[in-house]
Amino acid sequence: MSKIQKFIKKDIKRHPELKKEYEQVDLNLDVAVSVRQMREDLGMTQKEFARYVGKPQSTIGRIEAGLMNVSIGLLNEIANAAHRQVKLVLV
Repeated sequence: MSKIQKFIKKDIKRHPELKKEYEQVDLNLDVAVSVRQMREDLGMTQKEFARYVGKPQSTIGRIEAGLMNVSIGLLNEIANAAHRQVKLVLV
């Protein structure tokens, strides 16, 4: 377990109300990594990728920074425009 994971676990024990916020941040970062990887696989800058998928560059930037709670719908729109699919796995 990493230091940050230990910190988060300890912080949630002290402040259980933060659990949902930490989970949202974790999800946002997973989406950020996936979108950035897709863009890099296509060899595009954020500006080029944004134009390619029909979204503002600021939206792509916020997603990649993990600052945006991306809906499944928006993620699906981006994936479809990039000729990809979203696969949701519940564990």
